[in-house]
Amino acid sequence: MSDIGPVDPGHAADAAWLRRWRLRADGDLLVTASSTLQPVRTARGEPAMLKVARLEEEARGNGLLVALAGRGAARVLRWDGHAVLIERATGGRDLVRMVQEGEDDEATRILVATAERLHRATPAVLALEPVPELVDLRTWFRELFARADDLTPLHRRGADVAARLLDDPRDEVVLHGDLHHGNVLDFGTHGWLAIDPKGLIGESTFDLCNPLCNPSHERALLPGRLARQFAVAAEASGVEAGRLADWLLAWCALSSAWFAADDDPQHAASAAAIGELALGLGRDDGA
Repeated sequence: MSDIGPVDPGHAADAAWLRRWRLRADGDLLVTASSTLQPVRTARGEPAMLKVARLEEEARGNGLLVALAGRGAARVLRWDGHAVLIERATGGRDLVRMVQEGEDDEATRILVATAERLHRATPAVLALEPVPELVDLRTWFRELFARADDLTPLHRRGADVAARLLDDPRDEVVLHGDLHHGNVLDFGTHGWLAIDPKGLIGESTFDLCNPLCNPSHERALLPGRLARQFAVAAEASGVEAGRLADWLLAWCALSSAWFAADDDPQHAASAAAIGELALGLGRDDGA
C-alpha cells in the first residue's frame, strides 16, 4: 500500500457513490494507482470502506469479493460494477506489525490459513451463474514469457519453470493473486480476512509465494529469513517443498519482469534476488 496518497476530497465519482448509497465520509479519501478508497459509515452507522476501481483488474477483483461472500475475504455490503462497499477491518492486530515485533512465523501461518480458506470457496464460486470473471495463470505470466530472453538468466529459468508448472497443474482453485501482509486484515470477531483480490484461477501453491516476498523485499532478503518462512509455509500448507520452491522462483521472475516493465530497476533487482535464493530451497542437498 506504499503508493497510497491523498487526493482532492471533492473527487466527483466517489462523491456520487456516497450519495447513491447514503454513506458519510469517515476519514480521508485516498488514491492508489488502481483504486480510490474512502472510509465511510453507512446509514446505520456501520464502518465500511468504499472502493472505486480505476483498472479493470480491480473491478474483476470486486466481482470475486462478491462471489466469495465472506468466505476468507471481506464481506461485500453493496456492489455496482467498478464500485464496491465492503465491511471495514476494525480489529487491532496487524500482520506487518507482527513481523516487526518478532511474530514472523505466526504471520506466515495466518497468511497460509487465509489462502486455504479462500481456496475452499472454489466450488461455491464456480457454481454461480454467471461465474465471475477469472484470469488463468498462463495469461497472468504472459509478461514473463514475452520478456524473459531480454532480461537475465534468472528470468529465463523462471519462465521455463513456470511453463513446466503450468503444463502440469495441480489443485486448481480460485486464487487471490496478490496475497500479502497488507491484504489480510483483522476483522475482529470475523477473524483474518483478505481484501483486494486479483481474481485468478490456477494452482493453489501460487498464492503462497507472494507472502514469502513480503512485507518488503528488504525483509525477505534478511539472512536466513526466506528459508525460515519457506519452511513455515511448507509445513503449514502441506505443500511439497520442491513444488513450492519452483512456484516461488516463477513468481519472483514474474514480479521482477513487471518491475522492469514499470522502469523500477531497484525492485526488479530485489525480486530477482529473492528468486536466486529460491533456487536453493526445497532440496535436501541444498543444490
